[in-house]
Amino acid sequence: MLDNFLARFSKDIAIDLGTANIRVLIKGKKDIIKEPSIIAINSTTGKVLSVGNDARKMIGRTPSNIKAVQPLKNGVISDFNATEALIRYFINKTSNVKSTVFNRILKPRVVIGVPTTITEVEINSVIDSAKSAGARKVYIVEEPMAAAIGAGLEVDSATGNMIVDIGGGTTDIALISLGGIVKDNTIRIAGDEMDLAIVDYIKNKYNLLIGLKQAEDIKIKHASALSKNPDKQIEISGQDLISGLPKSTKISKPEVTEALLPVLEKIATSLKEAIESVPPEILSDLINNGVFLSGGGALIEDIDKYFSQKLKVPFKISQNASISVAVGISKMMDRVDLLEKHQVKDLILK
Repeated sequence: MLDNFLARFSKDIAIDLGTANIRVLIKGKKDIIKEPSIIAINSTTGKVLSVGNDARKMIGRTPSNIKAVQPLKNGVISDFNATEALIRYFINKTSNVKSTVFNRILKPRVVIGVPTTITEVEINSVIDSAKSAGARKVYIVEEPMAAAIGAGLEVDSATGNMIVDIGGGTTDIALISLGGIVKDNTIRIAGDEMDLAIVDYIKNKYNLLIGLKQAEDIKIKHASALSKNPDKQIEISGQDLISGLPKSTKISKPEVTEALLPVLEKIATSLKEAIESVPPEILSDLINNGVFLSGGGALIEDIDKYFSQKLKVPFKISQNASISVAVGISKMMDRVDLLEKHQVKDLILK
């Protein structure tokens, strides 16, 4: 009861801890902070130099004593210290509360969405990070459930819903019914592998080496799951692998599609396996209601049409697709019963 009372006044924080991007939402505010999950650290002193957008600009440009890293790789925490610094940075950035006795009592509750592949050790690391940053209480929720709630699906009904959250490091495929995840399959094939596919395609076809940052920009701005607009030209620049000198050229929009198809086919194969394992009673729900796509990968042009044609089941882009996890977490924040029901683990921080 005391915690519910304090929740009326504290600035609770929702965090979608994604591989590619971190999204933060403060209770009572509509704006969502979205920045890359990248942190730049001075390896000599251990000092954090920049986080998010500023750190992304430093990739491939830093001296030897400075490293710009993604603390999460393929849905797994690869650097615990950097992850802790990342979480602390955003909690401190959004809290902004003066240290008085009353405000120390009103420390925020922090709800963090994590990949389903996260381990117990990683969960404890995330909780400790939030604790050291000043959270009053921490809730850990699985991203597919949060994405389904953020997409407006009726997760507590007897109707079966399938959500496919295509993030940076992982694609989460979850079948949800009666408020729980009936089946869950997480594959480490998602946005990051798409970036690598674009790099490899251009390297093999044009003997041109481009960076992952440029490949990601190409994916975001020009990627399509179906070949179209052959006249659309995209200028790229990098290192000529034959001469070793800088080189610029142009590729067409269908070539971006061609580069991404192997990755999309891998995701489609996993989707096929997931759909084949669905009980017949729920399969009819999927045919009637469709399979919902969320995450940044859901914004790739015509990706819903591609999967629909490939798997003979209707696919739909969920509302708030790229921010559905953060929106879902914020909805849980407003309802303690949802948090208590869907949390992976909670800890009262004393």
